[in-house]
Amino acid sequence: MNVRRSAAVLAAVAVIGAATPAAAAPSPSPSQAFPSALYGDKDPKFDGVWRQSLALLAQDTVGVKPAAKSVEWLVRQQCADGSFASYRPDPTTACDAKTMLDTNATSAAVQALAALGGHDAVTDEAVSWLKSVQNKDGGWGYAPGGASDTNSTSVVIGALAAVGEKPEQVEKGGKSPYDALLKLALGCDGDGAGAFAFQPDKKGELAANADATAAGVLGALGQGMVVKPAPAAKGETCEKPGKPEQAAANGAGFLTKTLAEDDGHLTSALAGSDPQPDFGNTADAVVALAAHGDTGQAEKSLRWLEKNATAWAAQNGPAAYAQLIFAAHATGTDPRDFGGADLVKQLNATGPDPQTAGKTQAAEEKSDSGSDVFGVWWYVGVCLVAGVGIGFLFSGRRKKQQL
Repeated sequence: MNVRRSAAVLAAVAVIGAATPAAAAPSPSPSQAFPSALYGDKDPKFDGVWRQSLALLAQDTVGVKPAAKSVEWLVRQQCADGSFASYRPDPTTACDAKTMLDTNATSAAVQALAALGGHDAVTDEAVSWLKSVQNKDGGWGYAPGGASDTNSTSVVIGALAAVGEKPEQVEKGGKSPYDALLKLALGCDGDGAGAFAFQPDKKGELAANADATAAGVLGALGQGMVVKPAPAAKGETCEKPGKPEQAAANGAGFLTKTLAEDDGHLTSALAGSDPQPDFGNTADAVVALAAHGDTGQAEKSLRWLEKNATAWAAQNGPAAYAQLIFAAHATGTDPRDFGGADLVKQLNATGPDPQTAGKTQAAEEKSDSGSDVFGVWWYVGVCLVAGVGIGFLFSGRRKKQQL
């Protein structure tokens, strides 16, 4: 849900589609050593906090207690004003005007730390910052002050819900996050009926975006990344999205139709290239449909992911594994037997070993003292995000394709 960074970086990322080959991200050189507490081994400049948050949230979801130093690493990424940047190579250096603050990273960190518990001060400060940068239309953009988009607004709603806030009561100028989402919901006529757009185009028109729709369904339902299967939904027809619940039902209908037309998965493509399966956005769609109670299509698409997505996750690392775990959890599927793969074991292998009985935080810190080296940051990073295929992470920031 994912829509972060400064306008300049957002513009760079927006030209990259989910289907771009992921092999572009190089392995770190000795001069680019990354913190040992961090999950994943690729340059974290644009997604360090996001992927760490998803990894910790996924571990908590399946009953795994993350390594204490990994949780502490995430906590130390917070700026003094409560916000999180996409990544701070040296958290001992205070955030300043050049720090690229990120509503999505902040919201993901809130969801992870709220689930883990014991971090109320951190999450309270983060939520206060999110409220301070809410737009007048009730929504949020990826970067503070940016135009509201469906993905950012929805991931913030998930953060608000995680700490017990009522999103409909979080207002700016009399507008709530739901008001912002309803303005981005398409009607029931024409192409993309029932979907959500990422943002209006230059002419103010709305274009259906499947990933934004998955995010919008969750946001309109007031839910975050981790959901339980909802009771089976009734066969609603598309109606004017005057209320969040109706917008969610319309969006779920659009996703169901789109998935059914594409053999159970979503697709994406760069200009001039053929559509390719979009694994991350398909996982997001499974979560959204399960949250709405459209279990039939959610389970069909989950089966497709079991057959096809494990190689993608292995290539793209912790956030990808987390997305598949969220999809499995949402459909009541065992993530430890996901098409024969153990997603939990594979996720755990991308970072520090989880805590085990009898191993204290002090013991962890002693065994890893001196191992965190902050690299020299020179890498532009656009090739990193290419092809990760993670819907909430790069959806709106990176693409506005029509499906």
